[in-house]
Amino acid sequence: MRPSLETLHGQPSYSIRSDAVEAHVTQTAGMLGPVTFTLGKKKVSPFSVAPWALNGETIEKGLPPLLHALRGDFFCLPFGGNETPYRGEKHPPHGETANSRWSGRKLTSRDGIHELHLHLRTKVRAGTVDKYLQLRDGHSAIYQRHVVNGMSGINAPGHHAMLKLPDTAGCGRISTSGFQHGQVLPFPFEDPEIGGYHALKPDASFRSLRKVSLLSGGTTDLSSYPARKGFDDLALLVNKPGDFAWTAVTFPKDGYVYFALKDPRVLSNTVLWMSNAGRHYHPWNGRHVSVLGIEDVTAYYHIGLAESARVNPLSKRGFATNVRLRKDRPFTVRYIIGMATIPNGFDIVKKIQPTKDGQVRLLAQSGKGAMANVDASFLYE
Repeated sequence: MRPSLETLHGQPSYSIRSDAVEAHVTQTAGMLGPVTFTLGKKKVSPFSVAPWALNGETIEKGLPPLLHALRGDFFCLPFGGNETPYRGEKHPPHGETANSRWSGRKLTSRDGIHELHLHLRTKVRAGTVDKYLQLRDGHSAIYQRHVVNGMSGINAPGHHAMLKLPDTAGCGRISTSGFQHGQVLPFPFEDPEIGGYHALKPDASFRSLRKVSLLSGGTTDLSSYPARKGFDDLALLVNKPGDFAWTAVTFPKDGYVYFALKDPRVLSNTVLWMSNAGRHYHPWNGRHVSVLGIEDVTAYYHIGLAESARVNPLSKRGFATNVRLRKDRPFTVRYIIGMATIPNGFDIVKKIQPTKDGQVRLLAQSGKGAMANVDASFLYE
C-alpha cells in the first residue's frame, strides 16, 4: 500500500513499525527520526531532533530545508557543505537527498519483514534515488538501502547519523573498528567572530581516539562523550581495508549499546561531529548540546563535492574521498543501525563480529559479551 503521512516535530513524515522498532522518515529531506527501539522492558530513542524542531519554532526561511527538519540519520549525495560548485553543479548542503521532498511509493509487511520505499528524482545532477527502509520482527535494527540510478561521474555519498546523548559527562563510550588514519579537520571548524568555538587542534593526526591534541595544548579523549562543553569539533577516520566496519557508542550505566555497520569499500571514512553547545549563531543559539554525529562517508571531511573530487591531502595518501558513478549501473549504499542490551560490566565495545546464524556478537574490552539479532549479510546482498 502507499504510505501515509503524519506530522512529527513540525515535519510531515512516513512511518514504519515492527515488534522491536518504530521509525519515522520526514517527507522533506528523508530524515530518519525519531526512532524508538524496544530493548526488553526499555524503550530507547537514540537520535537527536534539533531543539528548534522539538520546540515547534520557525527558523529563517532562507536556511536550507535540512536545517528546518534536522534530526536522526539522513542520506547525503553529495556529502558536505557544497559551497564550491563542481563542474557547473551547485548542490545544496549534503545534496538534494537531504533537502528535497521524497515521494512515498510503497509500504509492505509480509512474513515479519516490513519495508518502506521512498523515491526522489534529482535535478542538479539528473537521476533518481530510491530509499528502502527495512525492519524485521525480532531485530532491534534498521536496514537501509539507497539505490542511485541514471547518474554518472564523481560523487561523495554518506550517511549522517546524529545521536542525542544524556548531558552527563562521559556517559557514552565511543569505539570503532580499526582505522589507518585519524585526523582533525585541517582548518578551524568554527569561527569565534560569528559565535562558533572549537577545542581540537586543526590538522592534528592521531592513532587513538583516546589521545587527540587540543588547540589550547595537551590532549583529550574522544572516546568519552559528552565532553568539551561549549565547543563543536570534527575529526575523520579512514577505515582499515576490508569488507566490514563499525562504530559503536556504549552506555554502560543504562545497559545498552548503539552501533552502525557498513561495508568500507562503499563508505570508506567515518566523520565524527561532536556538537556540544559550540555554536551560538542562528538557529543553534548555544543549545545544540551533547549531540554526536557519526557520519559514514566517502568524502573529504564535510567540505563538499568539489573538494572531495579534486586531489586533496587524503587522496594523495591513497585514501578514497569519492566514488565514480556509472549511468548504466545502479550504485547501492547499504547501512545498518542497531541497538542491543548489555550486561553489567560491559564497558566499551572492542569488537563486533557477524555470526553465521544472522546475529552479531559484541565483545567489550572488559571481556563481557552481548548478542544482537542483526543480519550483517544484508550489507552484501
